[in-house]
Amino acid sequence: MSYGPGFGDPNQLAQRITSNIQKITQCSAEIQRILHQLGTPQDTPELRQQLQQKQQYTNQLAKETDKYIKEFGSLPATSEQRQRKIQKDRLVGEFTTALTNFQRLQRQAAEKEKDFVARVRASSRVSGGAPEDNYKEGTLVSWDSQPQAQVQDEEITEDDLRLIEERESSIRQLEADIMDINEIFKDLGMMIHEQGDVIDSIEANVESADVHVQQANQQLARAANYQQRSRKKMCILIIILTVGAVLLGVFLWLIAR
Repeated sequence: MSYGPGFGDPNQLAQRITSNIQKITQCSAEIQRILHQLGTPQDTPELRQQLQQKQQYTNQLAKETDKYIKEFGSLPATSEQRQRKIQKDRLVGEFTTALTNFQRLQRQAAEKEKDFVARVRASSRVSGGAPEDNYKEGTLVSWDSQPQAQVQDEEITEDDLRLIEERESSIRQLEADIMDINEIFKDLGMMIHEQGDVIDSIEANVESADVHVQQANQQLARAANYQQRSRKKMCILIIILTVGAVLLGVFLWLIAR
C-alpha cells in the first residue's frame, strides 16, 4: 500500500485518520478470529497465508496513520488551533488503543508460529537437542549454519523442511513488523508528551484569561460606582446652585421694593 497524497484540509485529514483507525480495529478482529483457528482442523496453509496478508496490510495502515497524524500536527496555525489540538489528542488516543491491540495479536501470532515450528522439529527429529530450547528466547535457527550431523535426513521429509522454512520466514517478518510498531509507539509517546505541554499551556491561558476578565469586571464596577457618585455630586451641586439663585432673586426683589 502506498501512502496517499498530502492533505491541506484538516477535516479531510482527520477523517482519513479516523477511517484508518477503524480499518486497523476491523483487521485486528479478523486476525483474532484467524488466530483462534490455528491448531484446529480449520488450520490450513491458505489460512496462514491469509493471516500473514492481514498482518502486513494492518502494519502498512499503522505506518500510514502515523504519517497522517504527524501531518495533522504540522498544519499551519489558525484561529481554531485549540480545537485542532484537542482533536489530535483524541485521534492519538484512539490510534494508540488500536495499535496496542494489534501488537498484542502480532505477539500471539509469533508465539503460535514458534510453537508450530517446535512441534514439527520435535516430530521430525530435526536437531539433537530439545527443539523448544531454541525458541524460548525468541531466537531463530538458520538451516545453513546447522552442522550436517544434527539433521537426520532419514527422519525428516521435504514437506517438513518447507513448512519449517516458511514458518521461520513468517516469524522473522512478524518480529520485523513488531519492531516497526515499536517505532510508531515512540512517535506517539513524543506526540502525547508535546500535547501534554500544549494542553497545560491552554489551561494556563484559559485561567489567565479568566483572571483578566475578573479584573476587568472589577474595574468596570469601580468605574460605575465612581460615575454614580459623580452624578450624585453633580445633582447636589445643581440643587444648591438653584436654591442659591432663588434666594438671591428673592433678596434682590425685596431690596427693589
